[in-house]
Amino acid sequence: MGRLTTHVLDTANGCPGEGIKIKLYLLGGDGSRSLIRDAVTNSDGRTAEPLLDEADFKAGRYELEFAAGDYFQNRGAKLPDPMFLDVVPIRFGIADEHAHYHVPLLISPYGYSTYRGS
Repeated sequence: MGRLTTHVLDTANGCPGEGIKIKLYLLGGDGSRSLIRDAVTNSDGRTAEPLLDEADFKAGRYELEFAAGDYFQNRGAKLPDPMFLDVVPIRFGIADEHAHYHVPLLISPYGYSTYRGS
């Protein structure tokens, strides 16, 4: 019954990160990446469905990419060229195929943090 979810919070503006493009990759032992899902966050900063649900949820190494630079540009933020943060990658492992893995992102144009949520 495992699943993978995410949530993006815009800490610069104090709101959910709506409209952020996300890509999910499965990482191979040889350093390869295979795109397995893409999504866009909704008005609550979440994806409409889990990024991985029971059927596709497998142990392994993964990478989430968040298009943070596009998001802040679309909000009209004054950003330097090049931007300090553009695409934010988060690499993580799934060990327990029966658990809920929640990978939230707290983002601003100049910093971010993540953790394993619930």
